[in-house]
Order: sequence, then C-alpha cells, then structure tokens
Amino acid sequence: MIRAAALALVLGLGAGQGLAEVPEPPDYRMDDYRGPVPATLAGATVIGPEQAHALWQAGGAVFVDVMPRAPKPPNLPEGTIWRDPPRLSIPGAIWLPNVGYGEIAEVTHGYFRDGLDRATGGDAARPLVFFCLDECWMSWNAAKRALEYGHARVYWFPEGTDGWTFLALPLERAAPEPGEPGTQ
Repeated sequence: MIRAAALALVLGLGAGQGLAEVPEPPDYRMDDYRGPVPATLAGATVIGPEQAHALWQAGGAVFVDVMPRAPKPPNLPEGTIWRDPPRLSIPGAIWLPNVGYGEIAEVTHGYFRDGLDRATGGDAARPLVFFCLDECWMSWNAAKRALEYGHARVYWFPEGTDGWTFLALPLERAAPEPGEPGTQ
C-alpha cells in the first residue's frame, strides 16, 4: 500500500485515481499472497502505521505477526547447517508463522487458536492487530480467521512491518511461538 501510494504521488495521481480497487473476497485468499489487497475486511478495523503505532504505545493490544516461516530447502547437501532467516518484527509482537494461508491443516488451526488464547489470556475481547508485510494477504486471511474464531476486536494492519519501518519505528528479532506444527 505504501509503495502504491508513493507511486501515485510520483505519477501525479490523487488518492484512488489510477490504482485498481481490490474487492474484498467472500472467502480466504488461496494463492498469490503478495499483491494488492482490499481496503476492507468485514468485521475488522483496518489501520495504518500511525494508528498501529498509537495502539502499540498505548499497550493492551496483542500484535500478531503472521509472516510465513521459510522452510528448510529439501535439497540441501547432507551435513549442511540450516539457519532460519531472521524475522524482524514489531517489538512485543507474537509470531505465529504460516497461519495466514488460505487453507490450513487442523493442527495449524490448533496452533493458531492456542497462540491467540495464550497471548490474550483467553479474553476474546482483547484487541488483536494482525500484520505481515505490505500487500500480504496472509495478514488479511489470519485476521478473518480470528474473527471466525470469535475474537471481537480485530485490527488489520495491511502495511505491516514495511509500513512500520517506513515511519522509522523500531523492530526486533522475533522467534516463532512454541508449538509450531512441523518443527518438533
């Protein structure tokens, strides 16, 4: 979104002029997870970097990073040491990787629900802020899923860590929440 807005300014376009509006789909996005996203998510509040920062400063909201975790390449030569690429995220955020795909396994649903329950203390009314990178459907899918799980105060931050960084706000190295499927 930030890149699109900057491009619009460079091209001399006003807000919304010349940029394709992406309709909100009725269900989860199932592929092409990086690309223009809708401006809405039914049942959630869409926020920008300034609003996300205000919520972060105020405390109380749980920030949920859903950036997928890079899988270990299957064709590494035997004995090769694999180190996960670092994920820099919003300080204090929980990282629940791979929960934003359009279709997830039941074990991943359990991991997602358990992570949200731990982070909110089981309070479905506690605010949740979902993010990934700019123009990443994973955060849209995860926020939609949290609404379906019964969470009442869901915020979607579509610019994610890219928008956060654009405002020169701090980042810290994140570690995935324990219990991630496929990593035991």
